[in-house]
Amino acid sequence: MDFRQNARVISASDEDLLVQFENQTLPKEEWTHRAHVRVGYFYLVKHPFDVALVLMREGVKKLNAAHGVEEGPLSGYNETTTHAFLHLIAATMAAYGPMPDADSFCDRHTQLMNRNVLRLFYSPDRRTDPRAKTDFVEPDLAPLPRIVA
Repeated sequence: MDFRQNARVISASDEDLLVQFENQTLPKEEWTHRAHVRVGYFYLVKHPFDVALVLMREGVKKLNAAHGVEEGPLSGYNETTTHAFLHLIAATMAAYGPMPDADSFCDRHTQLMNRNVLRLFYSPDRRTDPRAKTDFVEPDLAPLPRIVA
C-alpha cells in the first residue's frame, strides 16, 4: 500500500507546523515529541522513507541549531533515535493506512506518543553508545517492525 497516494492527509495546521519547522521559526517549547511525530508523518506522506529521513535529519539539526541546543553525548541530534522513530511511523502508516491529517494519526496511534517507546527495542547502553548519535544503530532488544507495503 502506497500511503503517499492519499491527497487529504495534510491539514492547514500541518502545513503551518512544517513551514515553521523548515524555516526554523517554530518556538522551542512547541518542538515537542508530538510535533516530531507530526513532521515525520507529513514527510512520509509526501516522500519515500529515505527522502523523508534526509528531510527530517536536516530539519532537526537546523532547528536544534536555531534553538541553541548543544551537541553532547546525551543531548542534541541523535541519528538512531530519529531513524528508528521515523521507521515506527512508517511501519504504522503502512499497516493502518493514512489518516485525515497528522493530528488524527497521532490521536489514533497513541503508542507513538510515548517518547520512551524505543526502550522496547533498545537497551540504554545501545541508545547512549556514541555511534548512535551519528549513525543508525540497529536495536538490540527486539527488531523494529517490518514496513509492509
